Amino acid sequence: ESILNEPEDEDEAFVLEDTCLLGAENIDAHSCETLSLGSSDSGDRSHHKRRRPLEPAAAAAVHGSVLRHNVLKGISAQMASAADKVDAGLPTALTVSSVIAVGTSHGLALVFDTNQALRLCLGSVAEGVEYGAVSALSINHDCTRLLCGFAKGQITMWDLANGKLLRTITDAHPPGTAILHVKFTDDPTLAVCNDSGGSVFELTFRRVMGLRSCDSRCLFSGSKGEVCCVEPLHASTQLRDHPITQHALLAMASLTKILVIGLKPSLKVWMTFPYGKVDPASVPQLAWQFVVAHKMVNPMLAFCRGDTVHFLLVKKDESGVIHVIKQRQLHLNCDLISLTWINSRTLLLLDSSERLHVLDRPSQEELETVDLSEVQLVYNSSHFKSLATGGNVSQALALVGEKACYQSVCCYSGQVVFLGTKSVHMMTLRNWRERVEHLLKQEKFVEALSLAWSFHEGTAKAVVGLYGDPAKRKSVVADKMVEILLLYADRSLKKCPEQGRIQVMEQHFQDMVPIMVDYCLLLHRTDLLFGQIYSRLVENSVAKGVFLESLEPYILSERIGCLTAPIMRDLLSHFQENGMMDSVENCLVHMDITSLDIQQVVQMCWEHQLYDAMIYVFNSGMNDYISPMEVSSACLYTVRGGFITLEDEQVVMGNKLLVYISCSLAGRAYPLGDIPEDLVPLVKNQVFEFLIRLHTPEAPEEEEVYPYIHTLLHFDTREFLNVLALTFEDFKNDKQALEYQQRIVDILLKVMVETSDFTPSQVGCLFTFLARQLAKPDNTLFVNRKLFDQVLEFLCSPDDDSRHTERQQVLLELLQVGGVIQFDEGRLLSLAEKAEFYQICEFVYEKKHLYDKIFFCYLKDPMRREEIFNYVHNMLSMPGYRPQERHSVREKALEHIQCSLLMFLLIIEATRPQVSLRLGPGVHECHVDLLCRFSPQKVIDFLKASKDYRLEEAVQITRQHALHAATAYLLERKGDVLGAFQVLLQVRGIKPPTCRTEKPLTELLGEFLSLSCSPPDVAGPAGCAVCSFLQALWFPLLEAMMSPQKLLRSTSSHHISTALKELTMQVLNSMSSFISLPAIVQRILQDPVYGKGKLAEIQGLILGMLETFTYEQTLLETTTNLLNQDLHWSLSHLRSAVSRALHPRFDHCNICLQQYKRRQEGADEIVVFSCGHLYHCQCLQSKCCTQLEWTLAWSCYKCTSSQGRRGAGPGRACDEEPGRGRSSSLANPSKAPPHTHTPLPTHLCAAVFQLTILAELSRSHGNEKAGQLHPAPARSTSIFHSENFQLRLSPPPLVEE
Repeated sequence: ESILNEPEDEDEAFVLEDTCLLGAENIDAHSCETLSLGSSDSGDRSHHKRRRPLEPAAAAAVHGSVLRHNVLKGISAQMASAADKVDAGLPTALTVSSVIAVGTSHGLALVFDTNQALRLCLGSVAEGVEYGAVSALSINHDCTRLLCGFAKGQITMWDLANGKLLRTITDAHPPGTAILHVKFTDDPTLAVCNDSGGSVFELTFRRVMGLRSCDSRCLFSGSKGEVCCVEPLHASTQLRDHPITQHALLAMASLTKILVIGLKPSLKVWMTFPYGKVDPASVPQLAWQFVVAHKMVNPMLAFCRGDTVHFLLVKKDESGVIHVIKQRQLHLNCDLISLTWINSRTLLLLDSSERLHVLDRPSQEELETVDLSEVQLVYNSSHFKSLATGGNVSQALALVGEKACYQSVCCYSGQVVFLGTKSVHMMTLRNWRERVEHLLKQEKFVEALSLAWSFHEGTAKAVVGLYGDPAKRKSVVADKMVEILLLYADRSLKKCPEQGRIQVMEQHFQDMVPIMVDYCLLLHRTDLLFGQIYSRLVENSVAKGVFLESLEPYILSERIGCLTAPIMRDLLSHFQENGMMDSVENCLVHMDITSLDIQQVVQMCWEHQLYDAMIYVFNSGMNDYISPMEVSSACLYTVRGGFITLEDEQVVMGNKLLVYISCSLAGRAYPLGDIPEDLVPLVKNQVFEFLIRLHTPEAPEEEEVYPYIHTLLHFDTREFLNVLALTFEDFKNDKQALEYQQRIVDILLKVMVETSDFTPSQVGCLFTFLARQLAKPDNTLFVNRKLFDQVLEFLCSPDDDSRHTERQQVLLELLQVGGVIQFDEGRLLSLAEKAEFYQICEFVYEKKHLYDKIFFCYLKDPMRREEIFNYVHNMLSMPGYRPQERHSVREKALEHIQCSLLMFLLIIEATRPQVSLRLGPGVHECHVDLLCRFSPQKVIDFLKASKDYRLEEAVQITRQHALHAATAYLLERKGDVLGAFQVLLQVRGIKPPTCRTEKPLTELLGEFLSLSCSPPDVAGPAGCAVCSFLQALWFPLLEAMMSPQKLLRSTSSHHISTALKELTMQVLNSMSSFISLPAIVQRILQDPVYGKGKLAEIQGLILGMLETFTYEQTLLETTTNLLNQDLHWSLSHLRSAVSRALHPRFDHCNICLQQYKRRQEGADEIVVFSCGHLYHCQCLQSKCCTQLEWTLAWSCYKCTSSQGRRGAGPGRACDEEPGRGRSSSLANPSKAPPHTHTPLPTHLCAAVFQLTILAELSRSHGNEKAGQLHPAPARSTSIFHSENFQLRLSPPPLVEE
């Protein structure tokens, strides 16, 4: 097909370049590739913008099988036959035109016609021996001449009409090099050749006087870079007049760069383009193709080396200058060895693993990949290495030749032929119908539908057979899709599993039915969907159900607006049977009402509470907007004066009714859409008339007036008033609407104020609504002014905490628009303060210029407390305020800052254990000062908790504020106990309890006694000075107790006098521990109260003191006697026990077992224990004697050993066991010099322990006597001061009888 009928590339940005300066550095590497344009035939691109986006079912990109692979079996068989019969050899080169020519390794050229019949066998085996293998072939455009290049460098020209040899060219290039490429240009007298030396030559054929000749001109020398590929630009017959064809463009690919030159009218280089960094083994590739760009056909050169394909568009401007424009490049992940255009939009790329890639150039999308390994492609490696001439080529060219297959791939008229070692293969693009049928044969119906839809929409790639009018194309494709859909429907029923669970069948149809629905709607063929397809699916009940349910999403998206009556009937029945009433309602409100049975639908809606659908049917089907309101209100209203508890369905219906009324008054349709503009005023008037009706159409006698407003107010007062408020917002210039507004307000006041059916909260909602309406600047409502007081009382009710901010804002709006003149400011301010409406208070204070009180409004308002600094700053900095006003605000702010500092310090002190914050003593003293001023009751607690203040400064602060208790505490901490005592005694004193506010005498006395009993400071006076100090403390207290008794002489105060005397006795008893008794008696006798009169007045006091002295003296003597007697008895018994003789049990030593009588000759001593065991002194010393300084501690070895065996600790002496008195040892030696081991005699060894005990007892006895005069020290090292000390005297030794 002609390229002029192909769709042109989409908007392809290009930049005109000056070709004389065009090089590698001038090519725009970032220029964008083109996108697809619409068909050039239509001339209208707007259809691309109007194209509907594909649905998910059809959006997947499916290309199917793009290439048709055919094996030319006739040619393949004759090639094998020629090799056998005429020794033609293996195939080496291929070229295609209207005939196919195959060169062989033995120098023959086999020419086949389109029927694969062998027409000519050119050359001979003898010539093949002389010329070598055929290395290159080329046919001119009219298929009359064939050029053959040979491996040894010769070139021959043959007449394809008769098979006659026309020319043999041997001097066109340097000898000793093989021909790699020989190609005709569009001029039949001009050709080019490329040899293995890397040079390119121009061949000009002439015929003069019947003599044929060939002139050769070198176009590129291999010494400047070896060229391994050349490609002249060929134009089809339709494009022969293209302005660029007259230049005879030739592209050459060397090992380092691409060159584009013009052979006519004179040789000129148009462009050079270096490869950059590439693999040296990769093969350069070149391919020309005319493409459509911007409604113009221009040649495009595709070239690659490695994995990147570059595109250059050649364009000639009006001035005749040729420009080369760089296009978007294409990257692949493989090494390419062949590049071929199959049409102007599709390329075939062969990689080094012999996989053929089909790519769409505008989108750079890979359409298909085909494995060609079975072709056994012929490679031209031997020719690039020039083996026939001795291999005199460069290593770089030989490396490239390893994968060179230039002569094995050839394209002509959309057909690409591949030459294999044993066969010839041809690849062509399948037409669109064949591609779809190919998928259908594989039963890939979904993929076939997707591919067909892409053909329908013009988005398919590599399309063949669909060029032309878009309408015709869509019609043809749509017919094919209808055919596929019917086949798909039949297959879905045929492949349905007949056995198994119902869920399996449902899943089967859910996978298939929605696809049919989707494509039918895409094709706008609802007749097909509801006709032939539904009639097929209805045979299966499961398929029918799935089909009906699959319609719902399309109805909701409004892709289906009308259903046939049978389908609608089946749809409603199916949803109703399966309890899918929500789906029914959703579908009904999106469908054309003309296709519905209104009576059936309304009845079903009422039965199943489908209120949205019911309203939609009434509105759209009958233009009736009031009947749904009447019916809904009747369900909410009860005649006998009230309301019952609403069910959930009634609540839902009531809420929908409120929304429906709001939409109707706003001109919007319910539940979606808009009311027609011509009906909007009529609907509004009907709704207002409905609301203000005096009675219902069939009203009973006991019905209240305005039943509909009654009903809506009782259902939800707040929301109904919100609906009215939203409606009133639109009433600006509509006079009739304003009249309705006033009428509704009057009815609301009449209904809610004059009846007692409503709660105070509901009435409050009405007043809030009225306040908002009256606060509007353009308010036109008239309300009785007496109601303002009711509004004020309601809004300022301190008992109602709900919607506090809203009520305050409503009242503020009312005041700001001038409503303040309706209220008494004093009453308004009082109510606002009780309700904590601080913004209202601010409004009133601002009118009175009381700005200092506004400060406290900000301070008390939790919502605006952070704005207090901004208020103070504005007051002190902005103009318009008098100095007195500024000063008052400043003073209030400073006072509050002091209080805030106090609170801050309190928080710091409270959190000090967790917060590491060190404050100086000055801050703490300031804190004390603030506490004395504002919180005196907390001063002492803080003084006890904190130690970071200075005592002198703190005493001055407490004295300045006359806090005497705190002063006394600080003086006591300072060590001035006398001063603290005097402060308390001087300020409080001891007075008769005439005033109930005074502390009780017992409490005061407790304070004084606790202070007087405090020990004097360590650094205070000593000796006699201590007695004077104690007398200075106790005698003023005694005087304070005795002085009030002078005034109590009457008989009526006898009980007070008795109480004072009891307290005096308590003081005397306490001070007797610190003051000597003579001094106390002398002081009492000097008092006038006790010094005059009879002794009987103080007899009780003195006798009590004497009784106390006698008791203590007797107790001391008795205790001393008991201790002495106990000590004497214990020592006497101990002495008698230890002075008894010891009788040994055995006559031998218990260690060496030798009798001591036999060793009379020695001076050895013996040791006898109370247990009766006898030892030689030396034996015992060697076993268990330890030397402790100068004392030898003896213990019975046998008893000690036996105790160890029974669990006693090692080294434990027998006299240490409390339960074994008969083993107790008294054989402790007395003191001896440490250098001798001679033990003391036996009668002296037992006296050590006795002397130790006597010394301790004598020391203790002496201490007891001294303790009667002077208290003993708190700590002592004597064993008798231990709480757990006990005398453990050893019992007398047991004497065996």
